[in-house]
Amino acid sequence: MRIVSHLDMDAFFSAIEERDNLRFRNRPIVVGSDPQGGRGRGVVSTANYKAREYGIRSALPISLAWEYSQRAVAQGREAVLFLGVDMEKYERVSINIRKIVESFGYDFEQASVDEFYIDCSRCETYKNAERLLGRIKSEILKKESLSCSIGIGPNKLIAKIASDIKKPNGLTIVHREEVNSFLFSMAVSKIPGIGPKSVEELLKLGIKTVGELQNISCEDLEKRFGKSGVQMYKKSHGVDDEAVIESQEVKSIGSQETFSKDTRDAKEIISMVEKLVFSTYERFIDSSFVSFSRISVSVRFSDFSTIQRSKTLSGPMSKRVDLEFLALQMFLSFLDSRENKKRKAVRLIGIRLEKLNSQRNLFL
Repeated sequence: MRIVSHLDMDAFFSAIEERDNLRFRNRPIVVGSDPQGGRGRGVVSTANYKAREYGIRSALPISLAWEYSQRAVAQGREAVLFLGVDMEKYERVSINIRKIVESFGYDFEQASVDEFYIDCSRCETYKNAERLLGRIKSEILKKESLSCSIGIGPNKLIAKIASDIKKPNGLTIVHREEVNSFLFSMAVSKIPGIGPKSVEELLKLGIKTVGELQNISCEDLEKRFGKSGVQMYKKSHGVDDEAVIESQEVKSIGSQETFSKDTRDAKEIISMVEKLVFSTYERFIDSSFVSFSRISVSVRFSDFSTIQRSKTLSGPMSKRVDLEFLALQMFLSFLDSRENKKRKAVRLIGIRLEKLNSQRNLFL
Protein backbone atom coordinates (compact mmCIF):
# COMPACT_ATOMS: atom_id res chain seq x y z
CA MET A 1 0.00 0.00 0.00
CA ARG A 2 1.33 3.41 -0.97
CA ILE A 3 1.50 5.96 1.85
CA VAL A 4 3.06 9.39 1.36
CA SER A 5 3.50 12.22 3.83
CA HIS A 6 4.14 15.92 3.27
CA LEU A 7 6.01 17.81 5.99
CA ASP A 8 5.65 21.58 5.80
CA MET A 9 7.40 23.88 8.27
CA ASP A 10 5.08 26.47 9.84
CA ALA A 11 5.79 30.08 8.75
CA PHE A 12 9.40 28.97 8.39
CA PHE A 13 11.34 32.22 7.95
CA SER A 14 9.40 34.22 10.55
CA ALA A 15 9.39 31.26 12.97
CA ILE A 16 13.20 31.17 12.86
CA GLU A 17 13.37 34.91 13.52
CA GLU A 18 11.00 34.58 16.49
CA ARG A 19 12.99 31.66 17.84
CA ASP A 20 16.29 33.52 17.61
CA ASN A 21 15.11 36.92 18.90
CA LEU A 22 13.16 37.19 22.14
CA ARG A 23 11.98 40.71 21.31
CA PHE A 24 10.26 39.42 18.14
CA ARG A 25 8.08 36.86 19.91
CA ASN A 26 4.30 37.29 19.94
CA ARG A 27 4.55 40.17 17.49
CA PRO A 28 3.18 40.34 13.94
CA ILE A 29 6.18 39.67 11.69
CA VAL A 30 6.68 39.84 7.94
CA VAL A 31 9.85 38.60 6.29
CA GLY A 32 10.39 40.01 2.81
CA SER A 33 11.63 42.98 0.86
CA ASP A 34 11.89 46.48 2.33
CA PRO A 35 8.40 48.09 2.39
CA GLN A 36 10.01 51.55 2.05
CA GLY A 37 7.12 53.21 3.85
CA GLY A 38 4.60 51.73 1.43
CA ARG A 39 6.65 52.35 -1.72
CA GLY A 40 8.41 48.97 -1.79
CA ARG A 41 8.16 46.92 -4.98
CA GLY A 42 8.86 43.40 -3.66
CA VAL A 43 6.63 40.80 -2.04
CA VAL A 44 6.11 39.08 1.31
CA SER A 45 8.23 35.94 1.66
CA THR A 46 6.63 34.77 4.92
CA ALA A 47 4.14 36.22 7.39
CA ASN A 48 3.77 34.73 10.84
CA TYR A 49 0.32 33.76 12.08
CA LYS A 50 -0.16 37.00 14.01
CA ALA A 51 0.52 39.01 10.83
CA ARG A 52 -1.89 36.76 8.93
CA GLU A 53 -4.64 38.04 11.23
CA TYR A 54 -4.11 41.36 9.43
CA GLY A 55 -4.73 39.71 6.05
CA ILE A 56 -1.05 39.47 5.15
CA ARG A 57 0.02 36.35 3.24
CA SER A 58 3.04 35.07 1.36
CA ALA A 59 3.45 36.61 -2.12
CA LEU A 60 1.35 39.66 -1.18
CA PRO A 61 2.94 42.87 -2.54
CA ILE A 62 5.02 44.36 0.26
CA SER A 63 3.35 47.74 -0.32
CA LEU A 64 -0.02 46.18 0.50
CA ALA A 65 1.44 44.49 3.58
CA TRP A 66 2.60 47.91 4.74
CA GLU A 67 -0.86 49.33 4.06
CA TYR A 68 -2.51 46.54 6.08
CA SER A 69 -0.12 47.22 8.94
CA GLN A 70 -0.93 50.94 8.92
CA ARG A 71 -4.63 50.13 8.87
CA ALA A 72 -4.16 47.87 11.91
CA VAL A 73 -2.28 50.62 13.76
CA ALA A 74 -5.15 53.03 13.06
CA GLN A 75 -7.43 50.48 14.73
CA GLY A 76 -5.23 50.42 17.82
CA ARG A 77 -3.42 47.19 16.96
CA GLU A 78 0.31 46.56 16.97
CA ALA A 79 2.36 47.55 13.92
CA VAL A 80 3.87 44.78 11.84
CA LEU A 81 7.60 44.24 12.24
CA PHE A 82 9.17 44.02 8.76
CA LEU A 83 12.38 41.99 8.51
CA GLY A 84 14.75 41.35 5.62
CA VAL A 85 15.33 37.86 4.26
CA ASP A 86 18.35 36.07 5.77
CA MET A 87 18.47 33.16 3.34
CA GLU A 88 21.83 31.89 4.54
CA LYS A 89 20.45 31.39 8.04
CA TYR A 90 17.24 29.76 6.81
CA GLU A 91 19.19 27.34 4.62
CA ARG A 92 21.36 26.32 7.58
CA VAL A 93 18.24 25.46 9.56
CA SER A 94 16.82 23.64 6.53
CA ILE A 95 19.94 21.46 6.40
CA ASN A 96 19.45 20.59 10.08
CA ILE A 97 15.84 19.59 9.46
CA ARG A 98 16.86 17.55 6.43
CA LYS A 99 19.34 15.63 8.60
CA ILE A 100 16.58 14.88 11.11
CA VAL A 101 14.27 13.58 8.37
CA GLU A 102 17.10 11.53 6.85
CA SER A 103 18.05 10.02 10.21
CA PHE A 104 14.76 8.11 10.37
CA GLY A 105 15.79 5.97 7.41
CA TYR A 106 12.92 6.54 4.98
CA ASP A 107 13.16 7.67 1.35
CA PHE A 108 12.37 11.36 1.12
CA GLU A 109 12.31 14.26 -1.30
CA GLN A 110 13.12 17.82 -0.31
CA ALA A 111 10.64 19.87 -2.32
CA SER A 112 11.84 23.28 -1.09
CA VAL A 113 13.76 24.90 1.73
CA ASP A 114 10.88 24.21 4.14
CA GLU A 115 9.00 21.16 2.86
CA PHE A 116 9.64 17.44 2.44
CA TYR A 117 7.83 14.45 1.00
CA ILE A 118 8.47 11.18 2.83
CA ASP A 119 7.59 7.78 1.36
CA CYS A 120 6.00 5.92 4.28
CA SER A 121 4.90 2.87 2.28
CA ARG A 122 7.15 0.61 4.32
CA CYS A 123 5.09 1.54 7.39
CA GLU A 124 2.34 -0.61 5.80
CA THR A 125 -0.47 1.09 7.76
CA TYR A 126 -1.58 4.68 8.24
CA LYS A 127 -1.38 4.18 11.99
CA ASN A 128 2.30 3.29 11.77
CA ALA A 129 2.89 6.24 9.44
CA GLU A 130 1.18 8.56 11.94
CA ARG A 131 3.45 7.24 14.69
CA LEU A 132 6.56 7.76 12.56
CA LEU A 133 5.62 11.31 11.56
CA GLY A 134 4.70 12.16 15.13
CA ARG A 135 8.21 11.23 16.17
CA ILE A 136 9.73 13.28 13.35
CA LYS A 137 7.62 16.29 14.40
CA SER A 138 8.74 15.87 18.00
CA GLU A 139 12.39 15.58 17.01
CA ILE A 140 12.27 18.77 14.92
CA LEU A 141 10.59 20.62 17.79
CA LYS A 142 13.16 19.30 20.25
CA LYS A 143 16.24 19.97 18.12
CA GLU A 144 15.22 23.16 16.31
CA SER A 145 12.38 24.60 18.45
CA LEU A 146 10.24 24.86 15.32
CA SER A 147 6.85 23.36 14.54
CA CYS A 148 5.69 21.76 11.33
CA SER A 149 2.41 20.52 9.89
CA ILE A 150 2.03 17.14 8.24
CA GLY A 151 -0.36 15.56 5.78
CA ILE A 152 -0.52 11.81 5.21
CA GLY A 153 -2.31 10.32 2.22
CA PRO A 154 -2.17 7.86 -0.68
CA ASN A 155 -0.06 10.17 -2.87
CA LYS A 156 1.92 13.41 -2.91
CA LEU A 157 -1.02 15.54 -4.03
CA ILE A 158 -3.34 14.53 -1.20
CA ALA A 159 -0.54 14.64 1.37
CA LYS A 160 0.36 18.20 0.36
CA ILE A 161 -3.22 19.43 0.52
CA ALA A 162 -3.73 17.68 3.86
CA SER A 163 -0.67 19.31 5.43
CA ASP A 164 -2.36 22.70 5.08
CA ILE A 165 -5.59 21.72 6.84
CA LYS A 166 -4.59 22.06 10.50
CA LYS A 167 -1.81 24.63 10.48
CA PRO A 168 0.12 25.35 12.58
CA ASN A 169 1.55 22.21 14.21
CA GLY A 170 -1.12 19.93 12.75
CA LEU A 171 -1.29 16.39 11.43
CA THR A 172 -4.03 15.34 9.00
CA ILE A 173 -4.59 11.84 7.62
CA VAL A 174 -6.61 11.11 4.48
CA HIS A 175 -7.17 7.43 3.69
CA ARG A 176 -7.55 6.36 0.06
CA GLU A 177 -11.29 5.77 0.44
CA GLU A 178 -11.73 9.27 1.93
CA VAL A 179 -10.12 11.19 -0.95
CA ASN A 180 -13.31 12.21 -2.80
CA SER A 181 -15.14 13.37 0.32
CA PHE A 182 -11.99 15.17 1.49
CA LEU A 183 -11.76 17.15 -1.77
CA PHE A 184 -15.48 17.57 -2.52
CA SER A 185 -16.30 20.86 -0.76
CA MET A 186 -12.83 22.35 -1.13
CA ALA A 187 -12.30 25.52 -3.19
CA VAL A 188 -10.64 24.74 -6.53
CA SER A 189 -7.85 27.18 -5.62
CA LYS A 190 -6.70 24.70 -2.94
CA ILE A 191 -5.55 22.25 -5.62
CA PRO A 192 -1.81 22.69 -6.35
CA GLY A 193 -1.32 23.74 -9.95
CA ILE A 194 -4.68 25.48 -10.34
CA GLY A 195 -3.55 29.09 -10.37
CA PRO A 196 -5.45 32.40 -10.29
CA LYS A 197 -6.07 32.50 -14.06
CA SER A 198 -7.49 28.98 -14.11
CA VAL A 199 -9.62 29.76 -11.05
CA GLU A 200 -10.98 32.82 -12.88
CA GLU A 201 -11.86 30.72 -15.94
CA LEU A 202 -13.51 28.07 -13.79
CA LEU A 203 -15.58 30.73 -12.02
CA LYS A 204 -16.87 31.84 -15.43
CA LEU A 205 -18.12 28.27 -15.84
CA GLY A 206 -19.81 28.44 -12.43
CA ILE A 207 -17.25 26.12 -10.85
CA LYS A 208 -16.12 27.09 -7.35
CA THR A 209 -15.53 23.77 -5.59
CA VAL A 210 -13.61 20.62 -6.41
CA GLY A 211 -16.88 18.68 -6.26
CA GLU A 212 -18.27 20.86 -9.05
CA LEU A 213 -15.07 20.39 -11.03
CA GLN A 214 -15.37 16.60 -10.67
CA ASN A 215 -18.62 16.77 -12.66
CA ILE A 216 -16.82 18.09 -15.75
CA SER A 217 -15.49 15.45 -18.14
CA CYS A 218 -11.81 15.16 -18.93
CA GLU A 219 -12.56 15.85 -22.61
CA ASP A 220 -14.36 19.12 -21.85
CA LEU A 221 -11.57 20.32 -19.57
CA GLU A 222 -8.97 19.45 -22.20
CA LYS A 223 -10.89 21.44 -24.83
CA ARG A 224 -11.04 24.44 -22.52
CA PHE A 225 -7.58 24.33 -20.90
CA GLY A 226 -5.47 22.06 -23.12
CA LYS A 227 -3.06 19.63 -21.45
CA SER A 228 -3.44 21.41 -18.13
CA GLY A 229 -7.14 20.53 -18.27
CA VAL A 230 -6.25 16.83 -18.20
CA GLN A 231 -4.13 17.41 -15.10
CA MET A 232 -6.94 19.45 -13.59
CA TYR A 233 -9.31 16.51 -14.09
CA LYS A 234 -6.90 14.02 -12.50
CA LYS A 235 -6.15 16.25 -9.53
CA SER A 236 -9.82 16.96 -8.87
CA HIS A 237 -10.26 13.19 -8.46
CA GLY A 238 -7.19 12.90 -6.23
CA VAL A 239 -5.15 11.03 -8.85
CA ASP A 240 -1.38 11.51 -8.64
CA ASP A 241 1.18 8.88 -9.66
CA GLU A 242 4.23 11.09 -9.16
CA ALA A 243 6.91 9.26 -7.20
CA VAL A 244 8.77 10.57 -4.17
CA ILE A 245 12.07 11.34 -5.85
CA GLU A 246 14.73 10.27 -3.42
CA SER A 247 17.06 13.12 -2.52
CA GLN A 248 19.70 10.49 -1.89
CA GLU A 249 19.87 6.89 -0.81
CA VAL A 250 19.48 6.51 2.93
CA LYS A 251 22.92 5.50 4.13
CA SER A 252 22.72 5.80 7.90
CA ILE A 253 20.47 6.15 10.93
CA GLY A 254 21.65 8.05 13.97
CA SER A 255 21.20 10.42 16.88
CA GLN A 256 23.30 13.01 18.63
CA GLU A 257 22.88 15.02 21.79
CA THR A 258 24.54 18.07 23.32
CA PHE A 259 25.14 18.04 27.08
CA SER A 260 23.56 20.85 29.08
CA LYS A 261 27.09 21.58 30.35
CA ASP A 262 30.45 20.36 29.05
CA THR A 263 31.39 17.33 31.13
CA ARG A 264 34.15 14.88 32.03
CA ASP A 265 31.85 12.83 34.25
CA ALA A 266 32.02 9.20 33.10
CA LYS A 267 28.62 8.31 34.58
CA GLU A 268 26.94 11.20 32.80
CA ILE A 269 28.58 10.32 29.48
CA ILE A 270 27.73 6.62 29.78
CA SER A 271 24.13 7.50 30.64
CA MET A 272 23.94 9.67 27.52
CA VAL A 273 25.42 6.86 25.38
CA GLU A 274 22.71 4.51 26.63
CA LYS A 275 20.06 7.12 25.82
CA LEU A 276 21.44 7.57 22.29
CA VAL A 277 21.60 3.82 21.72
CA PHE A 278 17.93 3.58 22.71
CA SER A 279 16.76 6.39 20.38
CA THR A 280 18.96 5.23 17.48
CA TYR A 281 17.80 1.65 17.81
CA GLU A 282 14.16 2.80 17.88
CA ARG A 283 14.71 4.59 14.57
CA PHE A 284 16.43 1.51 13.17
CA ILE A 285 13.43 -0.67 14.07
CA ASP A 286 10.99 1.86 12.62
CA SER A 287 13.00 2.14 9.39
CA SER A 288 12.31 -1.46 8.34
CA PHE A 289 16.02 -2.12 7.74
CA VAL A 290 16.88 -5.50 9.21
CA SER A 291 20.57 -5.14 10.09
CA PHE A 292 23.62 -2.87 10.06
CA SER A 293 27.29 -3.65 9.50
CA ARG A 294 29.11 -0.56 10.78
CA ILE A 295 28.86 1.68 13.84
CA SER A 296 30.21 5.23 13.87
CA VAL A 297 30.56 7.45 16.91
CA SER A 298 31.49 11.12 17.19
CA VAL A 299 32.57 13.31 20.08
CA ARG A 300 32.78 17.10 20.14
CA PHE A 301 34.90 18.56 22.92
CA SER A 302 34.60 21.84 24.81
CA ASP A 303 37.01 23.51 22.35
CA PHE A 304 34.68 22.42 19.50
CA SER A 305 37.21 19.97 18.07
CA THR A 306 35.49 16.80 16.85
CA ILE A 307 36.68 13.21 16.53
CA GLN A 308 34.83 10.48 14.64
CA ARG A 309 35.54 6.77 14.81
CA SER A 310 33.94 3.85 12.93
CA LYS A 311 33.93 0.11 13.48
CA THR A 312 33.06 -2.30 10.68
CA LEU A 313 31.49 -5.44 12.10
CA SER A 314 32.44 -9.00 11.18
CA GLY A 315 28.83 -9.60 10.09
CA PRO A 316 25.35 -8.01 10.07
CA MET A 317 24.04 -6.98 13.50
CA SER A 318 20.46 -6.35 14.59
CA LYS A 319 20.26 -6.65 18.41
CA ARG A 320 20.18 -3.64 20.73
CA VAL A 321 22.22 -5.35 23.46
CA ASP A 322 25.08 -5.89 20.99
CA LEU A 323 24.85 -2.31 19.78
CA GLU A 324 24.97 -0.96 23.35
CA PHE A 325 28.00 -3.08 24.24
CA LEU A 326 30.01 -1.95 21.20
CA ALA A 327 28.94 1.70 21.49
CA LEU A 328 30.02 1.87 25.14
CA GLN A 329 33.29 0.20 24.24
CA MET A 330 33.95 2.79 21.52
CA PHE A 331 33.00 5.78 23.68
CA LEU A 332 35.07 4.71 26.69
CA SER A 333 38.27 5.46 24.78
CA PHE A 334 37.26 9.14 24.77
CA LEU A 335 37.29 9.20 28.57
CA ASP A 336 41.00 8.48 28.88
CA SER A 337 44.30 9.20 27.12
CA ARG A 338 43.60 6.88 24.20
CA GLU A 339 41.44 9.48 22.42
CA ASN A 340 41.51 12.38 24.88
CA LYS A 341 45.09 13.03 25.94
CA LYS A 342 44.35 16.50 27.31
CA ARG A 343 41.28 15.30 29.24
CA LYS A 344 39.06 17.84 27.54
CA ALA A 345 35.43 18.08 28.61
CA VAL A 346 32.85 16.59 26.25
CA ARG A 347 30.25 18.86 24.66
CA LEU A 348 28.34 16.54 22.29
CA ILE A 349 28.24 12.86 21.38
CA GLY A 350 26.63 11.05 18.47
CA ILE A 351 26.11 7.53 17.17
CA ARG A 352 25.24 6.29 13.68
CA LEU A 353 24.38 2.90 12.20
CA GLU A 354 25.79 2.47 8.71
CA LYS A 355 25.92 -0.13 5.93
CA LEU A 356 22.22 -0.72 6.44
CA ASN A 357 20.67 -3.85 5.01
CA SER A 358 17.05 -4.21 3.93
CA GLN A 359 15.17 -7.49 3.72
CA ARG A 360 15.34 -7.55 -0.04
CA ASN A 361 19.10 -7.13 -0.05
CA LEU A 362 19.64 -10.14 2.18
CA PHE A 363 18.14 -12.54 -0.34
CA LEU A 364 19.63 -11.22 -3.57
